[in-house]
Amino acid sequence: MPYSDLLAPIHSFLKCETPDEWIAAATKKENLDVVLIDHLICELKAAQSAMFLIRKYAVDKESSDALLEWLKPFETLVYKREGDWRELADKNKLTKSMIPKSNSPYGQDLIDKMVMLIKEELHHFYQVLEIMDEYGIEYKSITPCRYAKGMLRHVKTYEPDALVDKLIIGAYIEARSCERFAKLAPHVDKRLGDFYISLLRSEARHYQDYLTLAQEISEFDITERVEFFGQLEAELISTPDEDFKFHSGVPA
Repeated sequence: MPYSDLLAPIHSFLKCETPDEWIAAATKKENLDVVLIDHLICELKAAQSAMFLIRKYAVDKESSDALLEWLKPFETLVYKREGDWRELADKNKLTKSMIPKSNSPYGQDLIDKMVMLIKEELHHFYQVLEIMDEYGIEYKSITPCRYAKGMLRHVKTYEPDALVDKLIIGAYIEARSCERFAKLAPHVDKRLGDFYISLLRSEARHYQDYLTLAQEISEFDITERVEFFGQLEAELISTPDEDFKFHSGVPA
C-alpha cells in the first residue's frame, strides 16, 4: 500500500479502526448520496471551524471581515441553495493578508496553518461537488450526526484550555476522515477511490497541524487531554448508532 507510511501515525493516534459494519453500509449503492453529501458538509464545516479559530483568537476586525467574505459563496450555496457551484473554483481566494492581533502570542502560526487548511478544505468541497454532479446526486439538507457534538460537549469553558480542546477535537476529526477515506477506497469505483486516496496527504497533515498548535498554545502537556478525547472518539465510532453518516458509529 503506497500510502501506508501516511496512515501508520494515524492508526497509532486513533484508538480504534472503523468497524467493518460501517464500511459495508457506506459502500451500499443506496447510501452513496448520504456519504457524499455528508462529506461535502464536513469539508465546509472544517473550513468554518478553522476560520472561527482565526477570527476568535488571532486577527483584527478587518482581517476577520475578509475571512467571512471568502467563505460566503460556499455557505450561500449550501445554506441558501443560491449560486452556481461551477463558479466556486474561482472564489477560493483570500483577498487580503491577515494581520495578527498585537496581543496574540501564537497568532501568526495559527493564521498560517489555518489559512492553508481552509484553502484545501474549500478545494475538496468543490471536488466533492464535481463528483456529485458526475454521479447525478443533488444536494439536500441532512441532519448532523452525534460525532462532533459528542466530543464538543466536553470542551473546557475557560481559555486557553477551550481552544486547546477544540484543536485536539479537530485533530481527531481530520485523522478519522483520513482513516475512513483509506478504508473506503478499495471498495468503491475507481473515480471515487482515486479521489479518496488523493485526499490522504493533506488530511494526514491537517491532524498533525492541529496537534502541534494545541501543544504550542497549551500551558501544560496535552497528552492527557489527547488521551481523553481519543477514548471518547473511539466510543462514538465503535458503538451502535441509529444515524448513518460519514462519521457515524456502528449502524444500529
